Amino acid sequence: MNLKECFPIWDKLTSEQQNKILNSAIHRYIKKGTVVYNGLDCTGLLIIKSGQLRAYILSDEGREVTLYRLLDGDICLFSASCIMNSLQFTVNIISEKDSEVWVIPPDVYKNLMQNSIAVANYTNELMASRFSEVMWLIEQIMWKSLDKRLAAFLLEEVSLENTTSLKITHEIIANHLGSAREVVTRMLRYFQNEGIVKLNRGTVEILNLEKLKQLSV
Repeated sequence: MNLKECFPIWDKLTSEQQNKILNSAIHRYIKKGTVVYNGLDCTGLLIIKSGQLRAYILSDEGREVTLYRLLDGDICLFSASCIMNSLQFTVNIISEKDSEVWVIPPDVYKNLMQNSIAVANYTNELMASRFSEVMWLIEQIMWKSLDKRLAAFLLEEVSLENTTSLKITHEIIANHLGSAREVVTRMLRYFQNEGIVKLNRGTVEILNLEKLKQLSV
């Protein structure tokens, strides 16, 4: 995957604008566990070439809630929040896997937004899409029980990792769901008693995908 393929509006840019992106983009290798953005600095527009990042919010008590994942070809605007004057939304981003990203400096992208209707419209669409994901998450937290959210999360992990043997701790799951580790552990033990999963140290093995799917609905 190259940088051009990540921009659906690439052909709508002038050759000068295209060159500006190509010449200013910084290529970075990020190791698993690295905090890419902490909500304080304006890092720039993140474009994921390969790997997996996690965007999350942090409560005053230190509890995390995952907002969304960033996979191959995804673009993150929140890491360049300074280009959106009315955006008052603090997000943290961490690398869940060894990743490669491009970073477009905020001043470069802001200039593109100001001089290209295509870039401005695309940015608004991208922002609207992300906020839709956040609103969906809020609805899940407010109206959906933890057992259903946990089941849906485990199914998502199976899809992402392409395996039913998930190397993940109860604490990490709790961080994703915005819950306490003890609560997640009790729920996983309930799943184990129902024959849905098997728990080992640092591993959750899915035994019954069909039951998990039924529970997630």
